[in-house]
Amino acid sequence: MTAFEQLDDAKRADVLKFKYWLKQMRYSDRTVDSYLKALSVFLNFCKKPVHKINNNDIIIFNNEYILARNLSRTYQGVTFCAIKLFYSRIKDKELLTEKLEYPRREHKLPNVLSKEEVAAILKVHTNIKHKTMLSLIYSCGLRRGELLNLKPVDVDSKRNLLIIRNAKGFKDRVAPLSDKIIDALRNYYRLYRPLTWLFEGDKKGEPYSEQSLMAILKQAVRKANINKPVTLHWLRHSYATHLLENGTDLRYIQEILGHKSSRTTEIYTHVTSKSIQKIKSPFDELDI
Repeated sequence: MTAFEQLDDAKRADVLKFKYWLKQMRYSDRTVDSYLKALSVFLNFCKKPVHKINNNDIIIFNNEYILARNLSRTYQGVTFCAIKLFYSRIKDKELLTEKLEYPRREHKLPNVLSKEEVAAILKVHTNIKHKTMLSLIYSCGLRRGELLNLKPVDVDSKRNLLIIRNAKGFKDRVAPLSDKIIDALRNYYRLYRPLTWLFEGDKKGEPYSEQSLMAILKQAVRKANINKPVTLHWLRHSYATHLLENGTDLRYIQEILGHKSSRTTEIYTHVTSKSIQKIKSPFDELDI
């Protein structure tokens, strides 16, 4: 039985109101699902009525449920976001949201592959569709959903541009297309003739599934003998880092990747090897 199903009728009605509000505000299906699950767990943990829950109940929930189960900072953050929105928008109660403190964020470096590793991953697939999908993710720095939402009309081969519509933050952007990837797309199109989506599943007119795309990458990584937990997002990180190493201005990289803040893009300066490798270690000057 799910946490939502365990709620009493009154709490369940409030969660459904929250769901309708999130849908109305055009939150993504994934975000709606995450928020509803997190809120249901919290309300189920608190045995008192919704209007009697206070800030101290969040502290207790955080310590006795989230921390006790060693759940991630991400889960903690999602839960707090859900609680904040629920009380401020559905229950019109600001007490919780004003005092709510979010967990300190981890500052992890992005995972980056070398150009040789990327080439090895892209070479192993003999299936043209599979190879083209992975190649396009890397060559344009796409997120997984952005690739799967592409339509044939989004490829502007005359201007060497890929139009990425309604991406993260509901923003459109463009990414440059190299002549090499345009040739690959043309070869793919001649073979598969997609109708609605640029990359379709077994049935014409249906988009390719996320699970199948991830499976394609795992298969390629295994065949390329790369012993790293590579994800599709690693290809995006690698693209940005390789652009930076090639001398591309950080502002252009920010635009191509669709980052709202330049601080997000600046993280790639910490993983680029070109400048770091030029640093001479003082160890070399020791007479030992």
